[in-house]
Amino acid sequence: MLSQQLLDLLRRWWLVKRPREWLFPGRVRGAPLTVRRLNSAIHAAARRAGIDKRVGMHTLRHSFATHLLEQKTDIRVIQVLLGHKKLDTTALYTRVAIKAIGEVTSPLDLLLTEVRPPA
Repeated sequence: MLSQQLLDLLRRWWLVKRPREWLFPGRVRGAPLTVRRLNSAIHAAARRAGIDKRVGMHTLRHSFATHLLEQKTDIRVIQVLLGHKKLDTTALYTRVAIKAIGEVTSPLDLLLTEVRPPA
């Protein structure tokens, strides 16, 4: 799932750099950005953001899934977006979204508009 804002940024990047082979070229001519360099960029960004926890590429994926859960996105939709074959794998993310789970409104509460004591 590619954010429209990110797509716009990538298009502007392409217009400026006009890469011939790779959108994000590596240090070696004709080679793509390496996993190692990407991880280094993620670590540097975390330092600049004042994040002192251990981060990596998987952290971004995990955060993506957690934020979707916190926005009350259906877990089966998240399963498809993450490419998980089993729902159990996606369900692991529910452990970190406890706050969102606690904010779920009971369907019964949505039916009852006003509670009146018996006369």
